[in-house]
Amino acid sequence: MRVREVMTPDPVTIGPDDTLYTAAERMHERNCRRLPVLDDDGQLIGILTDRDLRLAVNSPLVLRERWQDEMLLQHTSVDACMTPDPITATPEMSLNDAVGLMLRYKISGLPVLQEGRLVGIVTVTDLLRALQTLLAAQA
Repeated sequence: MRVREVMTPDPVTIGPDDTLYTAAERMHERNCRRLPVLDDDGQLIGILTDRDLRLAVNSPLVLRERWQDEMLLQHTSVDACMTPDPITATPEMSLNDAVGLMLRYKISGLPVLQEGRLVGIVTVTDLLRALQTLLAAQA
């Protein structure tokens, strides 16, 4: 199987200058846990995950009130918390290779690039759906 067969096409994205608040809203609205970050030219420059958001807001060393968390989300840009230059896949990459990258780098999703353009994202959820389909076919 190839990545193109299981990836989520045209994923929800965000820009580096958007706020973490906008990112959190977008993730909530679209029920996703990661957002590829695209520059003004549509080039992938990073990825922001729900974990990045939690780390930005939930420091175990600093006690804050809810309004302070809201202010932090509203005044911090995505580029301050994103992972730059994320590991990527291609549509023609084998699922085995994609899984190998995810295991090696301990990540749960790979933006999918074709000729430098974002065309999808493959996540652990996508891989589990593919596994479920394969197992159902064997039953």
